[in-house]
This record gives sequence, C-alpha cells and structure tokens, in this order.
Amino acid sequence: METHRRAGRLHRTSTAFHRRTRQELCVLSSLGGWTAAEMAVRDTAGVITGLVLIDAVGVDIPGEPIRGFFSLDARGVAGYSWHDSQRFYVDPAGVPADQLARRAAGMATMRTLAGDPYMHDPKLLRRLRHVDVPALLVRGESDRIVTPAYGDAYAGAFANGRLEVIPEAGHLPHIEQPAAAFAAIDRHLHATDSPAATA
Repeated sequence: METHRRAGRLHRTSTAFHRRTRQELCVLSSLGGWTAAEMAVRDTAGVITGLVLIDAVGVDIPGEPIRGFFSLDARGVAGYSWHDSQRFYVDPAGVPADQLARRAAGMATMRTLAGDPYMHDPKLLRRLRHVDVPALLVRGESDRIVTPAYGDAYAGAFANGRLEVIPEAGHLPHIEQPAAAFAAIDRHLHATDSPAATA
C-alpha cells in the first residue's frame, strides 16, 4: 500500500512538472535522483531530454542494500556520507535549537519519501530499460550510503546510461568535489548535445 501511495505522489509531481516545462535535462541527487528516474519512466510526452543522477537511490539491487540512513547518529551520517568526514561532521550539541528543528522537519520529510520498502520502488529497475534519453549517473568514490556495484547496476539498467565516478567524494560529490562533479556533467552535456540543465 505504501508503495502505491508513494508512486501516486511521484506521479502527481511528474504531471505538474510536465505541465510547467518544455524539454528539459534533469539534474538531481540522492532521493531527488530517484524522483527524476520515476519521472523519466512516466515521461510519455518527451519532456525530459536527459538525466544526471548524482548518487541516486530508488532501485533494488539484490545483494547491494542501501544504508539505513535514519538509524545513524550525526557521526555515522558524516562517516557514511562524506569522503572527508571530519570536515563535514557537525556536532549537534553546537547547533542552535531553531536549526535542529528545521533539520528534524527535513528528516521527517525524507522518511516519508523513503517509505516502505525503504528507499526504492521494487519495479523501477526493470522499467528503466524503456528510458532511452542519455542518462549520466555520477557517484562519489567514497560513498557508503550505496555501494559501487549499486551504481554500476543502476547505470546499466538504462537503455543509454553510463556511470562516472568522482574521486575523493562521498554521497554528495557536487558539494564535496564541485569542480570535478560539474566537469563530468559538462562533458556529458557536450557529448550528448543536451540543453542547459534545470535542477
């Protein structure tokens, strides 16, 4: 039942997107990358001309589980998400109460989107073969939220997908290594002659 409710939310998001846009390249990360993949599967109007999914979740790869993010404390989040965990670790004891409240609200939203089954749509992987627009999957080499094999399988599921790995970066390479991540995206745009991106 939860899968159907979540699919409905994604369908409504996709429908609203299609009403507001003409041909677009979608660049999103993590949960957003999952949403973009779901939108591409449902894009019968040819609105989406390409995808850039940065450490996206959303598919079920046997033997390659997605890290249980919500069970991690702040130190664990930093350790699993970043290449340089010391740089990005933030001690919650030093965070003002209003910021903690905003973080808690954000985490609640993420839990709703992650749903059950956790962080994936069981049917999405096999549906991606119908998505024939160019799809670049960008992966941080040190990401431990998802495994290297997860990224390989995700990219391989698209009809026209490929994977690029960013060294010295974790789950958010566009934040940790922005120059390398954006260079990879630029190469993809030039190679596929894609229009400018909207994120």
